[in-house]
Amino acid sequence: MPHIVLDYSANLDDMLDMRALCAALKDAAAATGVFPAAGIRVRAHAANHSVVADGDPRHSFIDMTIRLAAGRSAEKKTQATDAVFDAAKAFTAAHMGQHPFMLSLELREIDAEYSRKVSSIRNYLPPDMH
Repeated sequence: MPHIVLDYSANLDDMLDMRALCAALKDAAAATGVFPAAGIRVRAHAANHSVVADGDPRHSFIDMTIRLAAGRSAEKKTQATDAVFDAAKAFTAAHMGQHPFMLSLELREIDAEYSRKVSSIRNYLPPDMH
């Protein structure tokens, strides 16, 4: 279970395909082998009101957070963080080359003692994703 959450400036809605970015990040996360594919969740939320740097409305950003259960080694966390960030950089490279744009990522571990979850999704997935 990782959650990959994107908060982004709403001006990107007209410039980037956020659904395609979410799919690219899901694929990158799954390819690492660090995360169980059946548990990956990627979502993006537009910040309808934001101010970046000097307030120029052309500025844009994507701030990503990976939330995952504790217990992975530092090496695995670095591998996963780099893979997701590299996928985001590749996806947004053309945009960054032509527009003022910030991209960031932070990994946060979920404390299992205070985490609750239930799901039926695995019941609907192909056997190779379990």
